[in-house]
Amino acid sequence: MKKIIFMLLFAFSAQAQNIRVEPASWWVGMKNRNLQILLHAKGIGSSKVEISYPGIELKQVHKAESPNYLFLDIEIKPEAAAGKVPIALKNPDHIAYLDLQERSSKAGEGFDGADVIYLITPDRFANGDPSNDNTSDTKEKANRKHYNGRHGGDLKGISAQLDYIRNMGFTTLWCMPLLENNLEEVTYHGYSITDYYRIDPRFGSNEEFKGIVQKSKEKGLKWIMDMVPNHCGIDHWWMKDLPFEDWINNKGKFTPSNHRREVHQDIHVSQKDLEAMKGGWFVPTMPDLNQRNPFMAKYLTQNTIWWIEYAGLAGLRVDTWPYSEKAFLQQWTKDILDEYPSLHMVGEEMTLKASTIAYWQQGKVNPDGYKSYIPGMMDFPFQGALVQALTEKEDFHTGWARLYSAMADDYLYPAPDKLVIFADNHDMNRFFTQIGEDKELFKMGLAVVATMRGIPQVYYGTEIGMSNPDSEEHGVLRADMPGGWKGDKVNAFTGENLDPLQKELQDFTRRLFNWRKGSKAVHAGKMIHFVPQQGVYTYMRFTATEKVWVILNKNKEEVEIPFQEYTEITEGNSTFSDALDGSIWKEKVKIPSMSFRILVAKGE
Repeated sequence: MKKIIFMLLFAFSAQAQNIRVEPASWWVGMKNRNLQILLHAKGIGSSKVEISYPGIELKQVHKAESPNYLFLDIEIKPEAAAGKVPIALKNPDHIAYLDLQERSSKAGEGFDGADVIYLITPDRFANGDPSNDNTSDTKEKANRKHYNGRHGGDLKGISAQLDYIRNMGFTTLWCMPLLENNLEEVTYHGYSITDYYRIDPRFGSNEEFKGIVQKSKEKGLKWIMDMVPNHCGIDHWWMKDLPFEDWINNKGKFTPSNHRREVHQDIHVSQKDLEAMKGGWFVPTMPDLNQRNPFMAKYLTQNTIWWIEYAGLAGLRVDTWPYSEKAFLQQWTKDILDEYPSLHMVGEEMTLKASTIAYWQQGKVNPDGYKSYIPGMMDFPFQGALVQALTEKEDFHTGWARLYSAMADDYLYPAPDKLVIFADNHDMNRFFTQIGEDKELFKMGLAVVATMRGIPQVYYGTEIGMSNPDSEEHGVLRADMPGGWKGDKVNAFTGENLDPLQKELQDFTRRLFNWRKGSKAVHAGKMIHFVPQQGVYTYMRFTATEKVWVILNKNKEEVEIPFQEYTEITEGNSTFSDALDGSIWKEKVKIPSMSFRILVAKGE
């Protein structure tokens, strides 16, 4: 008899395992009580559904066009308790479960100008567990010799370097996507997702991700997750069995986007061009998700909330922002912020036009009436202006004038302090390459990133002057961090065998961003800047109790700045100290050639 019961239980369990449930877990006590569950298994579309669990009400069952899906609308009432919620399906008989949990994470704390983001390409940062470089359930195998191959970096590698990251002065981690990318090739970057609820096993597990976020919090570090709501990978599990014909734009067939992002603001735009932008695929391996399908929209929203709650995230970076549906972005962002009001998120709009970036920021009053809810954006206009300011000859319209003009455009933004500023990122040449591998320009550039309004972001390896002079291939500029692999002769984490220049740049970066941690004026102060004069650009960040004066000198000779020339900001302060070298300056200050000073007002 016991044997018969065991066999029946085994068969019952096997049926449960054959059903894909997304999300498979949720939480009691969420502000939004409603949840939509996707079920996928052969032939379950004709099943009748019963849920018998205190505090759980099955509101509606939706059939899909495919006979292998059901979408369940349920309400999780306040009296519901944590536990396994059985979802019984009849004719054919199946059983599935929703794991209902207590809310325990302190998710959605946000990040702001007091933070410095460290951007990592996880496959290229550090390999802490070589045993997961290849797994039985992923197609592409490791090949560190190829710039587009998988090199083996993982969560354990990042975890081992959390002290390094913290000691460099960084406070927040942003990794390129960590979710499963199970394609045949070029999967290291993470943007071809094939399972939205699973960390790629070559990086680790869901539990490992949750663990490293918690470990980071204990060390004073926050986590931002890179979300990709616009597209999935061509080998995503649902591509073999779409629930609806319109689940993927253009009926699941590759039709290229025109990549004309300004169509969203263009008052003369044709519908043909608008549809080609938002409905076209980014590339052939990235099917474009149809966010106009209400089930897709709900799926993406819940998935984002799931990761925030599950891992305890502080914020989000949102990939390819203008490629998505405007109405979807509006509701998606609002729903997330309704659940997590303190969460900060920034969108990627890769343009040098401040007006286009500003259009998307929360609080912007747009001529077309579009109301966006995303608090911040990536400040590409700043990045472009910074590189031009550093590399161009000084003239009325060039050199420092580029940065001055970019900052003068801040009137366009509802909240310029919520933008993320950076010298480079994972989609462009390394900063050191862009400035001709000039160490003085490097230092001036990072000084600006550290002291300008906004939230600074530094790309991994920038601190040691990583460069890509011989190739602009993404796989090259996303090269391995020295010391992240056993046997590396150069180790950026310990300093072993770094050359003198690498050490100098790393020491400078560490000193700069650790000083920044204590400056309230730089974190959230107001700003006054002055029209560049004769190769000198200067600005001040200040609060009622602190003044930080930044002076940048691109001349080939030293310049002397009398305080009286800037009485608008120096009045009441006759003495300033250099934040980095400690030198004291009274009534005037000398700025070395091709250099800068960050001056802090001394109490009078």
